[in-house]
Amino acid sequence: MNILIINGPNLNLLGKRNPGVYGTGSLAELEDYLKTEFPGQTLEFYQSNVEGELINKIQAALSDGTEALVINPGGYSHTSVALRDALEPLEIPKVEVHISNIHGREAFREKSITGSVMNGIITGLGKYSYVLAIQAIEKLSADH
Repeated sequence: MNILIINGPNLNLLGKRNPGVYGTGSLAELEDYLKTEFPGQTLEFYQSNVEGELINKIQAALSDGTEALVINPGGYSHTSVALRDALEPLEIPKVEVHISNIHGREAFREKSITGSVMNGIITGLGKYSYVLAIQAIEKLSADH
C-alpha cells in the first residue's frame, strides 16, 4: 500500500523543540522507525512549514496513486479551514495524528478543525500515534 505521511509546521524541529512534550527523537529517526515497523508498506514522507505546500501535496494525492494518508497537521489542526477543505475530498483511509495529547494542553489545542474530515484521530502517544494510525489504515483498507 502507498501511504503518504505528512508532517506540518515545526515537526522538522522534533528532538529540538520542547523535548518534554514531543520527545528527543528527530523527524528522520521517526521516519526510519516507521520504515522498520512497516517494511511491507511503501511509505512516502513529506514535511513543510508552509500551509500552501501542504495543501498542494494533499491535492496531488487525489490522483498520484496515494492509497492512504497519515497527517500530523501540527498547529494547522486548530486553525486551518483551507487544510481541512483540501483533506475533505480524499476518498482514501486518512488518520490524523498528534505526538502530544492535544486535550491535555492549552485550551486552543483541544479543537481539531482538520479532524472532522478524517477517519479518526490518534493523539498523545508519541511516535506510537503514527504506528497506530498505520495499523488503523491497514484495517480500514482490509474492510473495503
